[in-house]
Amino acid sequence: MSLRLVLAAAAALALAAPALAQEAPAAPPASSDAAAEAALEARGEAFEARMEQMKSEMMAAATAAAGDQAKLSTDLDAIAARYQPEADAFAEEVKAFIASQMGSMPPEAQAEAAMVGPMIDAQVRGVPAQIKAEVMGAAAGAAAGAAGGE
Repeated sequence: MSLRLVLAAAAALALAAPALAQEAPAAPPASSDAAAEAALEARGEAFEARMEQMKSEMMAAATAAAGDQAKLSTDLDAIAARYQPEADAFAEEVKAFIASQMGSMPPEAQAEAAMVGPMIDAQVRGVPAQIKAEVMGAAAGAAAGAAGGE
């Protein structure tokens, strides 16, 4: 699941509460809710930019490793370790945002949030490892292609 899909799922889950409510129309969302949503969206864009930066560093490390998969794995682990705290912090922000919306959700949406929330958390926390796996796979494929073409 891409980071954009994770963020979209979190936002959709939070915004589904008013749409799923079967009660009388609720008051318009408080400006603090809109501000919290805008802040999370901005933070998500910043996080996505940081993960793109990490991917660029990993791609450079793949080039520098020149086909040495063991060296590449070690180098990518070090890069991922530097970025993991950011992924963990953003996951906590998403979790806090979802939790802040729970009170305004009808029971059906609360149940869905309780089920989907941990999956979103795991996806966000797993972004550095997912990108590492993609880079390792691309490097292995490039090495195999080079060996086959010789």
